[in-house]
Amino acid sequence: MEELRMTATGPGVADPDAATGGDGETTDADPVIELADVDFGYTTAPVVEGVSLRVDPGEYVAVVGPNGSGKSTLMKLMLGLLRPDSGEARLFGEPAGAFDEGSRLGYVAQHASAAKEMPITVREVVKMGRFPHVGFGRLSAADWRIVDRALETVGMSGFADRRVTQLSGGQRQRAFIARALAGEADLLVLDEPTVGVDVESVEAFYDLLDGLNREGITVLLIEHDLGAVTEHAERVVCMNREVYFDGPTDEFVESDALARAFGANARFLAEVRS
Repeated sequence: MEELRMTATGPGVADPDAATGGDGETTDADPVIELADVDFGYTTAPVVEGVSLRVDPGEYVAVVGPNGSGKSTLMKLMLGLLRPDSGEARLFGEPAGAFDEGSRLGYVAQHASAAKEMPITVREVVKMGRFPHVGFGRLSAADWRIVDRALETVGMSGFADRRVTQLSGGQRQRAFIARALAGEADLLVLDEPTVGVDVESVEAFYDLLDGLNREGITVLLIEHDLGAVTEHAERVVCMNREVYFDGPTDEFVESDALARAFGANARFLAEVRS
């Protein structure tokens, strides 16, 4: 992992000590993501209302909420894929819509199954992570070492020459995480990454995320699996258009935010708290 991170530079680098100064004291490190009173709607109906929050380097944040609550829209606003109707969204200290350092972001989409038809190998997928650094030319020996180390980190070295079409859902997600690692991303964004992944692979997947976060990568997770969120994330943002809770996971479990955000659909509240 050290080799993967050694060339990353800039104020948003997810150094585990960057936000705390190494001794637990808060420093002035730029937030990775910052939203200030953001509103957004696709039509006249609001989808996101008055959301203000920040994600600091090295955090592990999960965003939860019912279907249609604006979670994925919020993620797109954070990454500059959508522009707020009002308010401000900043990414690594810059306006999110103008941010162009794509190598600092790693995105794992909701449906890894969308990659089922890609007639390329796992190593070729991971190789794409180097393109922001080297363009579409030949990779150097150092680039290939980073690719191989990324494959090793996610436990996919043995599948490097296998076509993506031959992988399970969980294996495909690992391949796309490896692509983000090969790009030396500081921020890993995952949109419901375990959809379509077999139950046996889910725990291993979250163990991988835990390890990457311990290495200093900032993790932003949009997730419907509340059990996984409460077990792995350090901080929870619970929303339904507006934010109902933003704080430590243990405090979220004891709060009434889930019931207020999910309303009558919060039948699983007792399971999350048990």
